[in-house]
Amino acid sequence: MVENQYTDEILMNISLREAKDSSVSRRADTAISVLREKVSRYVKIEKDKIWLDSKVNEIIWSHGRKNIPSNLKIKVIKLSDGTAEIVLP
Repeated sequence: MVENQYTDEILMNISLREAKDSSVSRRADTAISVLREKVSRYVKIEKDKIWLDSKVNEIIWSHGRKNIPSNLKIKVIKLSDGTAEIVLP
């Protein structure tokens, strides 16, 4: 899990509808960038300082690159060093 001291935990339900509007062959890639963008906007942290847990990545890619989930329930852990981690609740 997280070794650093966290400051805040936030439960979010993220819609990945914007990723379904992209090209069929790039939907999973777009879903990850949409997820990072929405979390960065909510917790006010840059996109490159957001760490994605491998379980979240597996959920997005579970049905392949073309068939992504419509929405995703995640927990965002905001760390004291200015980074954030996205994990499953």
